[in-house]
Amino acid sequence: MMELILLRDHPELAARAADWFSEKWGIPRSAYEQSMAACLSGSRAVPQWYLAMEDGRIVGGMGVIDNDFHHRPDLRPNVCAVFTEPAFRGQGIAGRLLALVCRDMHKLGVHTLYLLTDHTGFYERYGWSYLFPVLGDGEQTPSRMYMHLSSWEDQP
Repeated sequence: MMELILLRDHPELAARAADWFSEKWGIPRSAYEQSMAACLSGSRAVPQWYLAMEDGRIVGGMGVIDNDFHHRPDLRPNVCAVFTEPAFRGQGIAGRLLALVCRDMHKLGVHTLYLLTDHTGFYERYGWSYLFPVLGDGEQTPSRMYMHLSSWEDQP
């Protein structure tokens, strides 16, 4: 059975989550450890981390950080590190996690989220609006910047 997890409610998963995200994205584990430690400190709404788990295994996840490696610091915070294990794709896991992130961030007082991606058409299904191209750090080709505005209608 799939379970959606807010990392701040399960600090015992932080080391496993840091390993998992680092493996998926090739970003040093220490960067995830630092961000997750800030999440667990509870001092600010951002950063936050979210996991989809099945039978004790991480099968999907994403985070919310100030800036997801781009040159537009005014577009923050950013949903980042969106990943679902290939064997679990097509089951709506990313969509459920995105909905959880938007609800949770709304509760924390964050009503606008941004997301940088190369995907076209995926995020629109979940209420995200394409804004314009944004160049990521070290990238030659711009990626797509999306925005999500949460409202009372998004709340359960």
